[in-house]
Amino acid sequence: MKLLAFGASTSSTSINQQLAKHAAALAASQLEQADVTELSLRDLDLPIYSEDEEKENGPPKDAQRFIDLIAAHDAIILSLAEHNGSYTAAFKNIYDWASRIEQKVWQGKPMLLLSSSPGARGGATVMEAGKATFPRMGAELAATFSLPQFYDTFGSEGINDEDLASQLNEAVDALVSQLR
Repeated sequence: MKLLAFGASTSSTSINQQLAKHAAALAASQLEQADVTELSLRDLDLPIYSEDEEKENGPPKDAQRFIDLIAAHDAIILSLAEHNGSYTAAFKNIYDWASRIEQKVWQGKPMLLLSSSPGARGGATVMEAGKATFPRMGAELAATFSLPQFYDTFGSEGINDEDLASQLNEAVDALVSQLR
């Protein structure tokens, strides 16, 4: 079983990368012989998507690499960062490029969709955007989970709020049950 986990941010200290990694570890602990690939959007080299860029140079190699990574994995654990109520520019850019290569970007893969923020809403607005569009783009949403007030609720051992930890565990269980 192969899990692809990433946070939709390029921050070197991305709280969403941390949450995706934590959720992937929880899922892997329930699956026999699970491998987790942790993707960092910081490692992707992509020009800003535009029709002109695509016509002149075609899709960038890293956009194809992103599509290939999705294809090579059994499930996706994605934690959305929220910038001004929407996707981060880096995530929107890779999503746009990827959709030019593969219309169903998520390729029918089961997905655990997460979000977090330092605020009380935990990225609720961007979560709603993902829930609305990702299934149309080939995601099989197994579950969603939003973690509010990241710096107060997440520590070195994971989520330190019992109720929120239980909610994440239920979301992870839903993904794992789709993979068995």
